[in-house]
Amino acid sequence: MKNKLFIATCLLLLTGNLVSAQYVTRFVKSGIIEFDKSTNVYALINREIALSKDENVFSAKAFEAYKKNHPQIQVLKSTLKFGDNKTLFTPEIADDDNNTNNWFDVPMSQQFNTTYTDINTSTRLSQKKVFEETFLVKDSTAQIKWKITGETRDILGYTCRRANGLILDSIYVVAFYTDQIPVVGGPESFTGLPGMILQVAMPHENVAWIATKVTDVTVPTTTLVPPKKGKAVNKEQFQATLKSAMKNWGVYAQAYLKSLQL
Repeated sequence: MKNKLFIATCLLLLTGNLVSAQYVTRFVKSGIIEFDKSTNVYALINREIALSKDENVFSAKAFEAYKKNHPQIQVLKSTLKFGDNKTLFTPEIADDDNNTNNWFDVPMSQQFNTTYTDINTSTRLSQKKVFEETFLVKDSTAQIKWKITGETRDILGYTCRRANGLILDSIYVVAFYTDQIPVVGGPESFTGLPGMILQVAMPHENVAWIATKVTDVTVPTTTLVPPKKGKAVNKEQFQATLKSAMKNWGVYAQAYLKSLQL
């Protein structure tokens, strides 16, 4: 009888351990995340028309023609590789026709930046394509003022917590990050939360980055290297160059400056 009780107890303990093992959280420290960047282009064009000091009648008519051939929500793809406490964000190159046309060039709907971040040294190097010129902008990681909230949501099977933040001093940002991927990173230059950002939105800019797939794979360190092509500048030099080139662009210049500083 004692032997039967002992065997039964062992079986219960073994079964309990096996069940518990099935629910052990796996922390992903290396992999590839695919993102969709979704932009409400109509909302941004409407804002440009409203802010323009020029005659708006022609712009409004051109916009109506534009809507017949272009969707309201534009989606562009990108990937984020991460491993060894480094990340490399690479946008997919889209056809120029998807980004611009004869009358409406919407900077926020485009993807200018390839961004390499070394979390250990808190540094980043961004390759930025501005018209016909390419820059390599060296800077520290973005200093975003985050406030973590109690709201959570499931993204691709990962429990994510919401954080609200400010970038570029005044632009409101909403992010969802997961500590199940314990890497301080995210799309573009969004970073600074205790885990990987899988979704981030700039509501007032009508744009969001949403993870569509996470691949748990060892990423070779040889592929996690900074871009090399471009004119090397620091952040201050880059901003001065942009402001000089766009000094006569009025309100439209602000849209470009925001997009290029992400």
